[in-house]
Amino acid sequence: MTSTNEIDVPGGRLHYEVRGDGPLLLAMGSPMAADAFAPLADALASRFTVVTHDPRGIAQSPLDDPGQDSTPDLRADDVIAILDTLGAETADVFGSSGGAMTTLALAARHPGRIRTIVAHEPPTLNLLPDSAERHAEVDEIVRTFETDGLEAAWRMFLGTSGYEGDEAGPPPGDSPERDKEDGRRFFVHELRETTRYSPDLDALRDGPFRVVVGLGADSGGLLTRRTCSALAGELGVPVVEFPGDHGGFIWDPEGFAKLLGDIVMTADTPLPLARV
Repeated sequence: MTSTNEIDVPGGRLHYEVRGDGPLLLAMGSPMAADAFAPLADALASRFTVVTHDPRGIAQSPLDDPGQDSTPDLRADDVIAILDTLGAETADVFGSSGGAMTTLALAARHPGRIRTIVAHEPPTLNLLPDSAERHAEVDEIVRTFETDGLEAAWRMFLGTSGYEGDEAGPPPGDSPERDKEDGRRFFVHELRETTRYSPDLDALRDGPFRVVVGLGADSGGLLTRRTCSALAGELGVPVVEFPGDHGGFIWDPEGFAKLLGDIVMTADTPLPLARV
């Protein structure tokens, strides 16, 4: 059974969903909303109480000021608001892509509230030696959205991320209007802020939590292979191989949930290490 809920946060309102029973595990993306994580949450619900949410400004989480930018720090504070509402002192957290950046900010800003963070393919561009070039690509993607529209921006985004082929963007949702609005928000108010975020490496090294950096088995050609390697190198941890690619939790939720659950439940679980 899934319960749906809403809470007020500074500057807006958050939609979140709760499934299952057991230790608390939060799964999050950015800009991906809660529905993208529903199959994964269902697969985890026999072992965990799983909480997913729509990030601020996305889907069913409206903002008072739609022009407000979305930063990892703001999104991390939103996660703490959910924990407070649930009466939970601590939780394990899984985040993918921009959601992984949220988990890094969450651990640094609220270290006592986190047990394990699993950061799956975080776009930590600031850790790359060619970060200036990568940021210039992001700026060009945003300009492309403004001049040529959503599909052209998605094509450029996917191309610079390392995808091949004629992909036009993420899988469509149930509402084309929502897809259009969420896409606009991503390119105008989120992409720059997320990829320019610099994780607090000292806080991540020294915090009272465990950090796991995850990379998809099929993500070897993606830019996130480099960002995962850079982050793991800075933290002195290995890169763990997860099923699939950047969206592996969508395409193989059962396999993804098995590994994620084992990592969270058992600190000494043998980890499949990625080749980076």
